[in-house]
Amino acid sequence: MSLFSNRVDYSHLNARQKENFNFQKVSAVLADHGFMTLRVSSDWQSADFIAQHIDGVKFLKVQLKGRFTIDEKYLGKDLHICFPDRGTWYLCPHDDLMDAARIVPGLGGPDYWQSHTCYHRKTVPESLAEFLQPFALN
Repeated sequence: MSLFSNRVDYSHLNARQKENFNFQKVSAVLADHGFMTLRVSSDWQSADFIAQHIDGVKFLKVQLKGRFTIDEKYLGKDLHICFPDRGTWYLCPHDDLMDAARIVPGLGGPDYWQSHTCYHRKTVPESLAEFLQPFALN
């Protein structure tokens, strides 16, 4: 029997395994864009990994998520949020995404943000699709 005869079923993985799986997947995509990745422990400065470009200039602190997520606890930390959506990986400055999401009608709105600090969905809200397009990796 081959080691590679059975593909892993993502839905059967536990939370830690899903994070490791997602890190490997996005690392491969980022490599195609000239980035090497380095996993960090204990959410160093709120980052799950560092992405450094081969130009030696671009250096990104990245918070990895399994779905579209914005959270006030990441504000002001110079973080990029990275998540998959329907076969596409996105890598976006978190604070810019939060600013865009806060003004989108139907996406929380001011009343929502007065009583919540986090917003996440299984798929990118259609109202943010155009904003996120420049941040699509594949």
